[in-house]
Amino acid sequence: QVQLVESGGGLVQAGDSLRLSCAASGRTFSSLVMGWFRQAPGKEREFVAAVSRSGGNRNYVDSVKGRFTISRDSAKNTVYLQMNSLKPEDTAVYYCAAGVVWSESVTYSRPSAYDYWGQGTQVTISS
Repeated sequence: QVQLVESGGGLVQAGDSLRLSCAASGRTFSSLVMGWFRQAPGKEREFVAAVSRSGGNRNYVDSVKGRFTISRDSAKNTVYLQMNSLKPEDTAVYYCAAGVVWSESVTYSRPSAYDYWGQGTQVTISS
């Protein structure tokens, strides 16, 4: 079993930055592919970013490329989502997800590939 705890959400203005953190416990962190998803009111959960077990591969949804950066720190068992140049359309509940995979290089954008989910953290961007 893996426990995921997100933090770092909040209310900021358009153009500001936020860094989300997700601390993982319960399983060897290096065995997990990590992802961030978001869900806005009335919309389906959307893939945002993912990082492979090795940290060498990263994948982003087009709408955040160049603005968001996903990273992982194995010493702290934590994955981060650095969000810059935030826009009102980034407003959502952001969820951290972890998947148990054999490959060190894969990333996944579909929610069904992930086995564990955090409780979510609210990000609100005012215009």
